Amino acid sequence: MLDLARLRALHAVATHGSVGAAATALGYTPSAISQQIAKLERETGATLLERRGRGVVLTDAAHLLASTAGQVLALVERAEVALEEQRGEAVGELRVGAFATAARGLLPAVLVRLAADHPALDLRLVELDPPDGLGAVARGELDVAVTHDWVNAPLAVPEQVSRTRLGEDVADVLLPVAHPLADRASLVPEDLAGERWICQPEGTICHDWLVNTFRGAGHEPDLAYRVLEYQTQLALLARGVGVALLPRLGRGALPPGVRAVPFLPTPTRRVFAVWRTQAARRPAVSATVAALRSCWDERETA
Repeated sequence: MLDLARLRALHAVATHGSVGAAATALGYTPSAISQQIAKLERETGATLLERRGRGVVLTDAAHLLASTAGQVLALVERAEVALEEQRGEAVGELRVGAFATAARGLLPAVLVRLAADHPALDLRLVELDPPDGLGAVARGELDVAVTHDWVNAPLAVPEQVSRTRLGEDVADVLLPVAHPLADRASLVPEDLAGERWICQPEGTICHDWLVNTFRGAGHEPDLAYRVLEYQTQLALLARGVGVALLPRLGRGALPPGVRAVPFLPTPTRRVFAVWRTQAARRPAVSATVAALRSCWDERETA
């Protein structure tokens, strides 16, 4: 009988294109994934991976087995959902993904609540950008994810994924206190033309939103400082470097040298919980979505 964990490892390599990417997706080391594949090769008597340059490629036998593995894993998930639904309890491993500010500003309360209300849950958290979290849910690598998008930078949702909106997260323009615009009641794109922006790197949703917003107003933003972590952006602002637009979720208290000014029209990102539609009946999934909703509401009214 073929080992399910080894089939999962092969399926992940086929899905993600490399041993390293598969290891990241499954939460293992590349060495552990390679060992699983080697054992699967011995079980099947077939070569599954071949060296090519610095990487590996799947053989024809591996592609055939990986396709079958995907069907087997889907059947196993359906069986797990049915059993958990029959018990009517949230049990087992529950894998949650969240983008950085949600992981900081929302998930601590959610994880504490779930641990208290459902002690049989084995909770796991991974930080992922929204597109990556959405893809991981669609592939079955995560059970639930918290994602976001902007109206002018929408995030496409795969057909097999369901979602519910948790709420909206407002963003403000952040400036050093010595900046000439820091005492304004509000700002519009025209006020910030020519400023040197601190923003997230290209390819992120927040980067795309900033570019789309200013191009729509007829200005090309000067993206001088491309920094992924918001806390680093705040450190630059506190030293008088650049201007930024940061959402409030997970932002925390601003440093003494930084001021937040409302931006018009008010930029809001839509925050969602997403899960695979076929797993919607699983009590652990419904409990997690409920905890996300209630903790979001409490965060907004606190």
